[in-house]
Amino acid sequence: MAKNSSELQNASFKKRTKLTVSANDCEEAIYKTIFESVMTQRLKPGTKLPEASLCELFSASRATVRKVLQSLAHDHIVELRPNRGASVAAPTPEQTREIFEARRILESSIVRLAAVNAKRLDIATLRQRLKQEHASLDRLPQPEWVRLASSFHLAVAETAGNPILTHYLIELVSRCSLIVALYEPPGNASCEHEEHSRIVDYIEQGDGDRAARLMENHLSNLEKNVFLNPEEDDHSLGRMLGLK
Repeated sequence: MAKNSSELQNASFKKRTKLTVSANDCEEAIYKTIFESVMTQRLKPGTKLPEASLCELFSASRATVRKVLQSLAHDHIVELRPNRGASVAAPTPEQTREIFEARRILESSIVRLAAVNAKRLDIATLRQRLKQEHASLDRLPQPEWVRLASSFHLAVAETAGNPILTHYLIELVSRCSLIVALYEPPGNASCEHEEHSRIVDYIEQGDGDRAARLMENHLSNLEKNVFLNPEEDDHSLGRMLGLK
């Protein structure tokens, strides 16, 4: 029996939907693999990411790979250069200075607001995060701990109660985390747990000025740990992505 028009339309819609979901899954997998490979230091600063190689490694179309690379560039994980293709971001010393300077200025304002606006539940939430952070300090790999420590800063921003400041901080924290993941030597505590704890103490006491001074010092120390001359790595792209 021949299918009527409605059945054909439904079949076509389901096929298009399935293809869209599949494409989205592929994009997410590529993005996640590259992002985590950068954050775990398998992909080094300046590593080239040829479209053809990525298409082969992920069995993806060139259009899909380009879309992912554009998303990664938007998030400052990779750099796209005309006629040179994509490569892992390699922030310069000047860019690093500017990023950390902007973050210090922003977060000093945020903790002052947090000291004014924090409620008991906010403080309890921050204390719980500190417990999780401390428990994970010795058991998580350094790049993963960087991300956990960064989430503390975003939680403080949420306590401040200004979504616009939080929005800008998300980008700065992401860029700082990238710099730390790429350039900080193994063994350093990327974000000092005890300083986080004291910042919460000052917020709870309503002492925004002391919280701001400690936050500025805290971020200055983080910047000092960055080493901008990593060793070269000659692994294949597939191996650095953890695919071979």
